[in-house]
Amino acid sequence: MDAGFPDRDLWPLTFVGIALVLLSLIDRRPRTALLLGFVAGMSFYLIHIEWATLFLGPVPMLALSFLQSLFVAVGALLISLAYRWCASAWPSTLGRLGLLPLIVAGLWTAREAISSTWPYGGFAWGRASLSQFQGPFSDLFAWLGVSGVSFVMVALVALAIEAVRLGSAPRLLRGVVVVGALGAVVLVPVFPVLLQGTSTIAAVQGNGKAAYFDTREQGDLLTAQFEATEPLFDAGYDLDMVVWPEGATDIDPLQSAYAAGVFDYVSERLDAPLIAGAITQRGDKFFNTSLLWEAGEGAVDYYDKKHPVPFGEYVPDREFWEPFAPDLIGLIGREYTPGTTDTVFDVNGTIAGINICFDITDDAVMTDAVRSGAQVLLAQTNNADFGRTDESVQQLAIARIRALELGRSVVNISTVGTSAIIAPDGSIIDQLTSYTADVMVAEVPLSTTVTPAVPLGRALEIFVSGFGLAALAIASTTERKRRV
Repeated sequence: MDAGFPDRDLWPLTFVGIALVLLSLIDRRPRTALLLGFVAGMSFYLIHIEWATLFLGPVPMLALSFLQSLFVAVGALLISLAYRWCASAWPSTLGRLGLLPLIVAGLWTAREAISSTWPYGGFAWGRASLSQFQGPFSDLFAWLGVSGVSFVMVALVALAIEAVRLGSAPRLLRGVVVVGALGAVVLVPVFPVLLQGTSTIAAVQGNGKAAYFDTREQGDLLTAQFEATEPLFDAGYDLDMVVWPEGATDIDPLQSAYAAGVFDYVSERLDAPLIAGAITQRGDKFFNTSLLWEAGEGAVDYYDKKHPVPFGEYVPDREFWEPFAPDLIGLIGREYTPGTTDTVFDVNGTIAGINICFDITDDAVMTDAVRSGAQVLLAQTNNADFGRTDESVQQLAIARIRALELGRSVVNISTVGTSAIIAPDGSIIDQLTSYTADVMVAEVPLSTTVTPAVPLGRALEIFVSGFGLAALAIASTTERKRRV
């Protein structure tokens, strides 16, 4: 299943992975289903998020994989019960081919949805649909959203499995159902996104020492970012905005006259607002912030990251967790406060949606920006803690899916890579080589089109999840009555 994601990009293998999980759960006892689900979860996550070991070592990655695998185990138990109870409650060919696959897919989607938001904001990495930024299913994102595409993927696999298992049903009927369902998905039209002009955007990858444990002098990051920007000064571009990544400066320009002067100079020389990531302090609280900076005026707007990463950017319930790993917990000395600001900047009339690092996986944050009028999305990130692992290319794939889902160009700019400017159709407009100091400049398409996924994606997630759980509950009562 992991091979369906970057960097292997063998997207059909995700379906094989789903099939292996589902097949292993048919006719299993509850405890066996739990164990199989846990093993499947650990087998996937230990490979898929191996990059997390570079930041704090293997223990946090093992803990995160263990937690996510518990969710997979519970989901596997429910799916196993669905195969037992629902097939008994609705034993007809229609029930087996038309209802059971939808129930199984609903339960899978419910598990993904819950683990993506709970606890402490959840962990949305590794959802099945996040492997499908290319291939025939990519056009579905604009219609159904991330959870909706996961639902369709699992439903199709479950349908194919039931068609094979129903050996007594007419072969023609089984073939028509499976081929018809697959054809209906593949033939879904591309949602029309109306482009309304462009914005000339420069995005700068500074390639500074941006990792948490990098040895650096104060100002090194700001200097690296500034030096990478210098080639723009005499290039003659008529820029609408300049974008620096998360963690672009290690000196807070709201507190330091020197850093503020650098920001002023860049904005003045390029005659364009600068949008840059910084750690800011207000009172005794720290924030992971994106600043909209204009020469002579300073910070005219800012976005504070709404969901800092637990055990990375802050420690939830520190008093409880610290005794389990005091040395590791002690490494996270600075506690970022969740932001309450809106997610858009008005950049001289262009509305830019702002998201920082793992915000790109947060359905609510991303759709909120579009609801607030964003014409382009700026994804600022710092991937330096994950080195040359799969993390940055996985994150870029998610950014491409967001472009498809929301009908917006995405400027994905990192401190070290992978940085790229993405069109609303998910294609790459420009891309930088990782671990180089470089600049992208492009005429980035703008849009105000609202795809169906924006107003309906969350509702669809709730509906299909609720349907799966409700159907399983009904089947369980039928099973109890049958036993009585």
